[in-house]
Amino acid sequence: MKEKVYSYLRMIPKGKVVTYGQIGEYLGNKNYCRAIGNILHNNPDPITNPCFKVVNSKGELSGNFGDIGGIETQRKRLEEDGVEVVNYKVDLDKYQWK
Repeated sequence: MKEKVYSYLRMIPKGKVVTYGQIGEYLGNKNYCRAIGNILHNNPDPITNPCFKVVNSKGELSGNFGDIGGIETQRKRLEEDGVEVVNYKVDLDKYQWK
């Protein structure tokens, strides 16, 4: 399952985000959110596997983002990728990859 999650992350276009549930649906079970969170938290290569592009179903950034710098690192990477972040939240209508 881990490699399928990382493969999915690599498909997300620049300037777009996905939700944990979206990844779960891709894997065949929307309820895999907790397992997906654990996989992302232990991502061995966040450059190749851009886990910063994953937000919750409300568009909120992760308070437990795995990198040094936490949520601020996720915000910075999203903004560098072209995603506007307001109050640690992303507009899913505008930025969600479908």
